[in-house]
Amino acid sequence: MSLTPANAERLKQAFAQCRDMEGTLREQLEAYAAAGREIFPAYGDAVDRLVARIHENGGGENAPRPGEEMPPFLLPDEASHLVSLASLLEKGPVAVMFYRGHWCPYCRLNVSAVIEAMPEIRAIGGQIVAIMPETQKYAGQFKSEFGAPFSVLTDLDNGYALSINLAIWLGTEIQQLLSYLDLSSFHGNDGWVLPIPATFVVGRDGLVKARFVDPDFRKRMEIDDLIEALKSAGEVR
Repeated sequence: MSLTPANAERLKQAFAQCRDMEGTLREQLEAYAAAGREIFPAYGDAVDRLVARIHENGGGENAPRPGEEMPPFLLPDEASHLVSLASLLEKGPVAVMFYRGHWCPYCRLNVSAVIEAMPEIRAIGGQIVAIMPETQKYAGQFKSEFGAPFSVLTDLDNGYALSINLAIWLGTEIQQLLSYLDLSSFHGNDGWVLPIPATFVVGRDGLVKARFVDPDFRKRMEIDDLIEALKSAGEVR
């Protein structure tokens, strides 16, 4: 069953309602997931099967854990400037956040909540950097649409995500249900591979202080937890 134009419009309206609702990020995500399951049940069921498969295969389990070094990266931002983890850490602790793409409503809810919290994040000396597998054209759209005050980096072909055990293949069922999306154009390839959405809070020493890795992309690190982790990472010990 494909997504009809009418249901696509209903999902768009549901997204707007969830984005504007009072409540935590978790509550917004859960509300959108519930609306999505009602409007496009075939996709909700397929996602449940995808998540179960990823769990069975240990997806994300071997990603960097607290106390371990966050592998360095050097990736282009939306303006083609190379950004390294080392350069960010010179300024303070950083939350490295992996997003599926500019088209993903859960990523969009996530980034909206992060942007709303940026004054508090900046006040404690924290930084945010987003990483996604889309070309710079779409990374730029993602940044400009939300007015994101941080870099959005392109991890072409999921090279960095693969290196830290976050990349997953969506499978033919999800590919068919999402056939209305032009992922090959977004990614510059036909792989249908995405990162598991994840957040790693990294201290200035390059070590992971906290992480949130869940194969269920409908779940994200709560904003209060993100702020607390950045605050703790920035404290002198």
